[in-house]
Amino acid sequence: MLVKLSREGGTISAHMIEDSFTPVADGDPLPAGAILVSLKRFLEDADALLARTVPLGVRLETADSPEKLGSAVHHLAVIELHVPYFRDGRAFSWARLLRTRLGYTGEIRITGHFLKDQMAFYARVGADAFVIVQNISLSEIQAAFFEMTNVYQPSVDRRSTIRQLRATRPATISAS
Repeated sequence: MLVKLSREGGTISAHMIEDSFTPVADGDPLPAGAILVSLKRFLEDADALLARTVPLGVRLETADSPEKLGSAVHHLAVIELHVPYFRDGRAFSWARLLRTRLGYTGEIRITGHFLKDQMAFYARVGADAFVIVQNISLSEIQAAFFEMTNVYQPSVDRRSTIRQLRATRPATISAS
């Protein structure tokens, strides 16, 4: 199941959508339509892949830095960050790096072994789609984005931090 996030007025909503990208294994022939290839295949066939007139996505393992994509990052419709096990936090860093330093505006998709509790954190650093293989309902996914009411660190989502919220609150005077 592919869950795509939409953001409006500071609110996140999750929607199940049909995945239009076909994963293609290294060495397999390319089908018509949108495809998703490994970083290895992309680096080997970048010119031919980018010359196609269909949407292209690249799958990165957590050991693969998005910086390896170079300026081609701006020609990709999807970058899939595969998490091999839920304790591997590099995908958080890669999503943030894609959005901030590399200026990537396409879809950042998280796949693999992540927890429902991590989805709000992934959304904070720029992820906007998730491939769900666990038995999680859409309402549980939606609820995951509202479990964190305030945040301590600034991030890609530009939510006000607790420190900023405290600074804007009127001072209270204690009568003693």
